[in-house]
Amino acid sequence: MLVVEGHKHMAEVGFARFSAREVAKRIGYSIGTLYNVFGSYDRFVVALNTRTFQLWAQDLRAALDACQGDRIRCLVESYFRFARANRHLWQAIYDHHLPNDFVMPEEQDWLRGELTHIVVHEVTAALPPPAKGEAARLARSLVATVHGHCLFDLSGSFALMGQDEPVEMALERVQESLAMAARRAAAE
Repeated sequence: MLVVEGHKHMAEVGFARFSAREVAKRIGYSIGTLYNVFGSYDRFVVALNTRTFQLWAQDLRAALDACQGDRIRCLVESYFRFARANRHLWQAIYDHHLPNDFVMPEEQDWLRGELTHIVVHEVTAALPPPAKGEAARLARSLVATVHGHCLFDLSGSFALMGQDEPVEMALERVQESLAMAARRAAAE
């Protein structure tokens, strides 16, 4: 109940205006009860962000299940679509900075990793056999590339630069990287 209501509140107001106290109040709990359940504010926000990762992975699986063509294009388009439709939740993942000594609970880490596993699987499938060993490393770099383009899109930075096709721009960078990885593997 706390995670559901917290997630709803985060979606409404975003990370900067998020209040654990407000979440507790909405369901008739004290803030102390919330902290007894989660142990800390950071662990509570981690649980909320993990729920976002789970929803994002479900959305990505659905997009890939419906994909009729280029699965890499479907990945990139799905990334942007999810971020645009869930702006506050998506941004909260990146706005919440954990303390350096924070240890991610194993279950949360596993649940969050599902999204990356999907991307790694698709990148592996897109690469020729000699390049498949680089798929996990390349997939993480490609996520960062798409993320940067998406962030510039949502912040309005691309619009200010006169760029009106951020999805296509991100897809071009991803395709260039995949082609380069294939050429490099073939040359070795």
